[in-house]
Amino acid sequence: MFTGIIQSLGRVVSGRAVAPGRLFCLDAGSPGLDRWKVGSSIAVNGVCLSVTRLEAPRFWVEVTGHTLSLSNLGGLREGDMVNLEGALALGEPLDGHLLAGHVDGSGEVVELETGADAGLTLRLPAALEPYLCERGSIAVDGVSLTVAAVRGNCFRVALIPHTLKHTTLGRRAVGTRLNLEVDLVARYLARLLDARGAGRIPGEARHGTS
Repeated sequence: MFTGIIQSLGRVVSGRAVAPGRLFCLDAGSPGLDRWKVGSSIAVNGVCLSVTRLEAPRFWVEVTGHTLSLSNLGGLREGDMVNLEGALALGEPLDGHLLAGHVDGSGEVVELETGADAGLTLRLPAALEPYLCERGSIAVDGVSLTVAAVRGNCFRVALIPHTLKHTTLGRRAVGTRLNLEVDLVARYLARLLDARGAGRIPGEARHGTS
């Protein structure tokens, strides 16, 4: 599990094709890697990946074809910056919101605002529209954010100066695709309601007296 609080800005050192996807070498920068080891789960732009090799400050991760198709990791090139977060340990503060690192899809940046009212507006895939609401939670490239507004198939998030400085979001151009993970509670609630509507889950038992 993750929280969407980015711990380090990493840099892509290299990437090459391996069956069935790609192998990336990333430089975690500093701080980073202090608790990581081979087998650790690391969120890279919000995608949960396993460390397969570690030579601090560099580490290697393999990304499957399915993950590449759902996320923006397939477009990473040498020198690109990525958001990094290590897995949450029991007892640590939950400063963002609970994330599984299982990206639901990607959204396209349609507007980037800077200055005092900085923010991003993204276009949602149609399948994710029901999961968003104003003041709800969303992870954008692994960053825990609050939905400021929803307008049709687009939503806006505000970006404070700290987020602009310590994540990649302030560097994203219009047309860029960013990874999205919807709120876990919304995802499971929607699934439950769908199952109940299809008759796969019985309704509440009704008890009475005779």
